[in-house]
Amino acid sequence: MTLLDDTRAILADLIAFPTISSESNLELIAYAADRLGALGARISVMRDDSGRKANLFATLGPDTGGGIVLSGHSDVVPVADQNWSSDPFTLREAEGRLYGRGSCDMKGFIAACLAVAPRYAAAELRRPVHICLTYDEEVGCLGARHLVDELAVQDLRPAVAIIGEPTGMKIIEGHKGCCEYTTVFTGVEGHGSLPHRGVNAVEYAVRYVARLMELREELKRGAPSDSRFDPPFTTVQVGRLIGGVAHNVIPGHCVLDWEMRPVRPQDRARVLEDIEAFARDSLLPEMRAVAPDAAIVTHVVGEVEGLLPTSDNEARAILSELTGANDAGVVSFGTEAGLFQSLGMSVVVCGPGSIEQAHKPDEFVSLDQLDACLAMLLGLERKLAG
Repeated sequence: MTLLDDTRAILADLIAFPTISSESNLELIAYAADRLGALGARISVMRDDSGRKANLFATLGPDTGGGIVLSGHSDVVPVADQNWSSDPFTLREAEGRLYGRGSCDMKGFIAACLAVAPRYAAAELRRPVHICLTYDEEVGCLGARHLVDELAVQDLRPAVAIIGEPTGMKIIEGHKGCCEYTTVFTGVEGHGSLPHRGVNAVEYAVRYVARLMELREELKRGAPSDSRFDPPFTTVQVGRLIGGVAHNVIPGHCVLDWEMRPVRPQDRARVLEDIEAFARDSLLPEMRAVAPDAAIVTHVVGEVEGLLPTSDNEARAILSELTGANDAGVVSFGTEAGLFQSLGMSVVVCGPGSIEQAHKPDEFVSLDQLDACLAMLLGLERKLAG
């Protein structure tokens, strides 16, 4: 059996675990921990407060600092209301492609790491390799934040992190941040014929959205001149607005989901300060003039740091040597990379598959992409053992 065959078989096992972010990932973590533990890896399982989710941090090689992290998230997005050609949690192979939920985002990379792990275990590595699986990346990178906090407490200091998100095996050295918020508007219901006696939560939410759209236009005009992103500016986007029960009822409750993808930290601070001041100084006084208990409350779903390109990046240098690529790009989608960078690591994003396939029905990763990923991971083993 070839290494690619091993990877295919492991990927089939991983896809069979329905690790949608709303569900537990403990069975997948136990599966990976058993495989790596049997190789002699030092295993740390970090559960969240609910006890239903966990990170895995497994170390092969010497018990020293300066190691290399190979990281992938274990959770996947839902399949509800998607038109799949086959069971999304059963691997299907056709025309050189492996189909299944999470095949490219990002269980293909995890499968490749687990397939190559016996080579790392058998080698005389000069630096440790840490295989890391996280939970809840798709809903705010919650597991990675937990992980880096734990690494800081334990004073574990790997030097390099490779985040295996699908990039077509291209090296990515930078990406925008991703900040997600839910803002809840509480007004007062009433009869539609007497709007002055109620507080219309939907109307105030619409005005809030309008201010966000004004900020979006200002950010467009203020894009950094040297920005490499597409689009080059910080974006603001409204995802969902829910409120009201009938045509003739003043809605007393409204929920707004929105996001921001900053190209620089000061843009995030500017948007949050402005919209908070607008709610506090303009909207709330009007609402509370009618209903003293009216409220606008914003909940942080997730605030994920961007990955900042740096001139000195050991991870980029290692991947350039292993893949033969002479350049590194940037992307607009977010990953856990910025969290690892916050610990002082050199970080890149590089993994098999295309982001164009992620989150869609009939998600797939090609065998060619998995083969290229395996070649990179084997090259890393030779480099660390040489």
